[in-house]
Amino acid sequence: MTSLTPVITIDGPSGSGKGTVAGLLAQRLGWNLLDSGALYRLLAFAAGNHGVDLTNEEALKVLAAHLDVQFIAATDGKGQRIILEGEEVTDAIRNEQIGAGASMVASLSAVRDALLQRQRAFLDAPGLIADGRDMGTVVFPAAPLKIFLTASAEERARRRYLQLKGKVEGVSLPSLLDEIRARDERDMQRAVAPLKPAADAIQLDSTELSIEQVLEKILSEVASRDLAG
Repeated sequence: MTSLTPVITIDGPSGSGKGTVAGLLAQRLGWNLLDSGALYRLLAFAAGNHGVDLTNEEALKVLAAHLDVQFIAATDGKGQRIILEGEEVTDAIRNEQIGAGASMVASLSAVRDALLQRQRAFLDAPGLIADGRDMGTVVFPAAPLKIFLTASAEERARRRYLQLKGKVEGVSLPSLLDEIRARDERDMQRAVAPLKPAADAIQLDSTELSIEQVLEKILSEVASRDLAG
């Protein structure tokens, strides 16, 4: 790893489309991908497996330092497979309960410290797309291109509902909207690494934009900075 290796950070709230955009961008550029949110989801999931309470900061810190995690590119080129302690948990960590747990553990400073170096270790040639909530503000503050992607709470709830409909029993749009608003409040108000755009981030509202339109806007910024060589 070298400081000359480029990194593009994509931060934003849940449901803004940052994960999809980050994956497509990494694929288009042929760069590495860091789904930092998955690390916190994995920790919340592992805590449940090991009987660790989500308020036990010391135990979570130890668990975070010893997470046995693998990210494996999907053979169909869509996303990635996530392996935790030898078990595939790609879909298991994506429900709303795990998402809420991830938000809880992410508010603990000792946990964030334990995962910080692991996240930075993903930076390797030819480049990295880092998706999360504090990639541009904390993890990679010197990134040459920072994107803060958002959308209205209503649109983010609608997207999540369409994603979960037929997969999760009892899912409802009003409850998803309530959960998203509660998570936004928790993420923005937390004392450690609150959700906010970096001072030099480009802010994109995806409420009325397609994924392809967002991707093209970011690729235009990549070209203007000659980041892809």
